[in-house]
Amino acid sequence: MPHRFTRDDALALLHEYTQSEALRRHALAVEASMRAYARKFGGDEETWGIVGLLHDFDYERFPSQEQHPYEGAKILRERGWPEEIVEGVLAHAPYTNTPYDTPMKKCIFAVDELSGFMYAVALMYGRSLDNVDVARVKKKLKDKNFARGVLREDIWQGLEVLGVDLDEHIATVLEAQKSIARDLGLETGPSAPAEG
Repeated sequence: MPHRFTRDDALALLHEYTQSEALRRHALAVEASMRAYARKFGGDEETWGIVGLLHDFDYERFPSQEQHPYEGAKILRERGWPEEIVEGVLAHAPYTNTPYDTPMKKCIFAVDELSGFMYAVALMYGRSLDNVDVARVKKKLKDKNFARGVLREDIWQGLEVLGVDLDEHIATVLEAQKSIARDLGLETGPSAPAEG
């Protein structure tokens, strides 16, 4: 009987390969977004969430486009992870040319850059997602000098691939991230203690 991989297994793998707090937080943010879309599209929440958690697990050690996420896919296969998860991880990077032939693969591509962008917007507005709304995110998306590392073309392409409206997409990702704000190191609500 093959081993059934769990979120705990995924978290352990993420921590084994990723020391950076920022990258770990990004993994949690993308996981939350993937879980939200799994609920929306009737996907398996655990599988979609694991793909979100693991999509960048190899990035710290293998940051070049020649290696990431291919090395990660190799590690996952060597350790016996299901091909569905390996393919999902590969699908987040458009240059792998992994076909977007399942809703999960479309979602991982669509939420990756937007999840990172959402975090940057929250930092801008008092480190709190409670101060972020769809209009603010859209406004910041237009500002080319803001969060320059975020590949906006991937956000636009992701919308096309997923077939959703920008406002709806932002709202889905924003709500998902609000549910784990503390894990992301962000303030939650007006009464949140200030970080010392």
